[in-house]
Amino acid sequence: MSRLLPIIALILAGALTVARADVYRWTDEQGVTHYSDQWVPGSVLIKTVKPHPVTFDSSARSAEQKSLTAGNNRVSSELSDQANARAVQQDVAKAREVLCKNAKDRYMRAIQSRRVFKEDKNGEREYLSDAAADAYREQARKDVQDRCGSVPEYAPDQPIPEPQPIEPKPIPEPKVNPAQATSR
Repeated sequence: MSRLLPIIALILAGALTVARADVYRWTDEQGVTHYSDQWVPGSVLIKTVKPHPVTFDSSARSAEQKSLTAGNNRVSSELSDQANARAVQQDVAKAREVLCKNAKDRYMRAIQSRRVFKEDKNGEREYLSDAAADAYREQARKDVQDRCGSVPEYAPDQPIPEPQPIEPKPIPEPKVNPAQATSR
């Protein structure tokens, strides 16, 4: 019986729609959904047959609607363009930031290294001469200047800092249940 009531309500709603009446839906205290053409406190209008207002001066209204639509489209296009421009600016700023960091890292490695090398096709190191290393360092400095606007300060008379050794982290002991670890 509880499944039959919603089916009857749907058939009734369909009949009311054909009869061209407003349809209201509400749920009673037991959770049963009801449909009716009469408004009941707490009901929701789900279908109406009220006719849309007829305009007598349809050409003036359509021209007004077209101008409003064109204005809305222009505004939404401008907002979309502004949002795209902001997104592009953010992407460019992030890309510049990454390029700047990479250039600074390359420059700092070049000036802190006693010998500068490049890797060949086989992955083997090919050490540069002093003149080539100086040219490499100068090019790295120019790259930092171009990408970051300023170069990190470096005093050549100060000793080159030694890289800090990486401390090995202790491996944690596995957790063992003593009752299971004993042999019988």
